[in-house]
Amino acid sequence: MRTIYHINGLTCTSCKATVESTLSVLPDMQHVLVDMAEGKLVVDAAVRYSAEALNEALPGKYTVTAYHEVEEPAPVKQKVIETEAEVSKLKQLFPLFLIFGFLLLGTVLGSVPEFEPKRMMLLFMGVFYLVFSFFKLLDVSGFAQSFAMYDPIAAKSQSYARAYPFLELLLGILFLLEMAIVPAIIVSLITLIPTTLGVTRTLLHKQKIRCACLGTVLKLPMTEATFIENSIMIVLGVAMLFG
Repeated sequence: MRTIYHINGLTCTSCKATVESTLSVLPDMQHVLVDMAEGKLVVDAAVRYSAEALNEALPGKYTVTAYHEVEEPAPVKQKVIETEAEVSKLKQLFPLFLIFGFLLLGTVLGSVPEFEPKRMMLLFMGVFYLVFSFFKLLDVSGFAQSFAMYDPIAAKSQSYARAYPFLELLLGILFLLEMAIVPAIIVSLITLIPTTLGVTRTLLHKQKIRCACLGTVLKLPMTEATFIENSIMIVLGVAMLFG
C-alpha cells in the first residue's frame, strides 16, 4: 500500500536521510522516500500509517500532515516519484561498481612496473579509504544517521559515527604512506567486522536500509554488494596482517 503525505521541517539532505532511516525501521514498512522539492513523503507499507503515528516516530522538528492513498498507477502525464524499488539493482549499484573499477585501474597503474602484491594491496586499501571517506565527509551528519541504522557501534555512539569518515581518511593516508601498517590494519578490521555483521543482519532480515558507504550523496541500497565490498577489505587486511 502506497501512501503520500505532506511533510514539513526539511531543511537539508541530512533531514531527508533522518526521516527515511527513522521510518524505514517501523513494523511492516517496506520503503520510504522523501521528495524535498515538493515536500512529500512517500511510504510503501503492508499497513496504512496515520499521520499521527508517523509524527510519533519522527523527531519533533518534522511534521507529517494530510495524506491520500494511491490506489492506481499515476497517468503518464503526471509526475511520478521514482522509488528505489522500481529501479534495478544493477542501475542502483552502478556508481559503486564504477568506483571499484577506477580503484582497480588506479591500483594497477600505480603499481607499474613491479606489480608487487603487498604494495598493490596497500595502494588499493589506501585509495579505497580516501575515496570512500571523501563521499562521507560531504555530509557527515547525514552519514552518521544512516550508518547508525546498521552498524552496531555507531548505533550506540553518534560520536563514533561522526568520527568514522575522519578515521577512514587517516587510514587511507597511513596505507598510502606505508606508515604504521600493522596498527592501521588492526583498526581497519576492528571497524569493518562489526559493520559487516550489521550488513549481514540487515540482508538476512530483508530490511530496506540505505547503505552509507558512499555517504548520502549517492543513493545506494543495502545489498549483497555492500557485504562483498566489506568482505574484500577484511580479506585484504587479514592477508596483509598474517602475510
